[in-house]
Amino acid sequence: MKVAGAHLTYCTNIHPGETWDEIRANLERYLPLVKERVSPDAPFGVGLRLSAVAARSLSEPGPLADFKAFLAAHDLYVFTINGFPYGPFHGTRVKENVYRPDWRDPARLDYTNLLADLLAQLLPPGLDCPGCISTVPGAFKAHATDPQAVPLIVEQLLRHVAHLVSLERATGRCIVLALEPEPCCLLETVDETVQFFRQHLHSDAAAARLAALAGLDVTAAATALRRHLGVCLDLCHAAVEFEDPVACVQTLERAGITIAKVQVTAGLRIPVVTAAVLDELRRYEDAVYLHQVVERTPAGLQRYPDLVDARSADHWREGACEWRVHFHVPVFLETLDPFASTQSFVRDVLAQQRQQAFATQLEVETYTWTVLPPQHRTASVEDAIARELAWVRGCLA
Repeated sequence: MKVAGAHLTYCTNIHPGETWDEIRANLERYLPLVKERVSPDAPFGVGLRLSAVAARSLSEPGPLADFKAFLAAHDLYVFTINGFPYGPFHGTRVKENVYRPDWRDPARLDYTNLLADLLAQLLPPGLDCPGCISTVPGAFKAHATDPQAVPLIVEQLLRHVAHLVSLERATGRCIVLALEPEPCCLLETVDETVQFFRQHLHSDAAAARLAALAGLDVTAAATALRRHLGVCLDLCHAAVEFEDPVACVQTLERAGITIAKVQVTAGLRIPVVTAAVLDELRRYEDAVYLHQVVERTPAGLQRYPDLVDARSADHWREGACEWRVHFHVPVFLETLDPFASTQSFVRDVLAQQRQQAFATQLEVETYTWTVLPPQHRTASVEDAIARELAWVRGCLA
């Protein structure tokens, strides 16, 4: 579904399922229902999420042929894959394990290479943008304190780019790996992300190493790094970090970093923290996902790895600070009484996309649907997804 120069879809990680059989059943159930509501007369794109187990199963000739037939029969096409969560993502404790294996681990490289191989086979002929795989931002910051962590991460990323170069030679399909900055991760803010690219991924040393890995000259390797590496800008993450919605896009563009995908997401905003508000926040604590909190105080930003850590902190003074919480809430909700959402940040970024398209892929990603307080999930899943997509399309019209 094209709008404002970009392909718009939702991420299917909202649907529980880890094996390919589970994922396929959910895709067959929900995709036609959502398409009927938002794109009945035009092709509808799919934001695919595959665990490592599911990806291996789908790579078999039979399941892949069956899935292609399903896509064709329903006028669907895959243009992006969420390669962030490697393992189980629903109904069990995920928390900081969602980053594991991270980019220090060869298992992350093998998994992402497999996703790229699958995406190259799924991309429709004549697609007017590269395929995209979003991924963890290196590692969870607390997991990457060893001095060898960054060199290992960089080496693995360069090996993946070499795979993407080889894949494009063989298939003609260009795929971008999009690192997704997130609170409390190695790449947390836009400034940290720009610095990481400048020092490690756009450096002369990186070009020389990729040249050796991919059989390129150094100039072609430098071009390939910018062609095949970019950023997935998650708007909830950026808003939680108190980024400026205009400046964060412009900063990435000035640094020559491709915004390969925008995840259109909103988080919780608590303008004034009180004891009553903290008590109400208990509804948003769950044992599944990590809900990082960034607090803005007169002394600067204070970060907490999870909501329970922020709520138990004893330093805050009633009414003296603002909190933003990494809890994906439906983008059409401006308020979630007694809280606000970061919807205004989303509106501002989408206004930039409307004026001058800077991204070719937009993906709504409200994966926390099953852990939202009940009063905010009274609609069916397909109706909620359709309402989010309609809201985004309205902002871009």
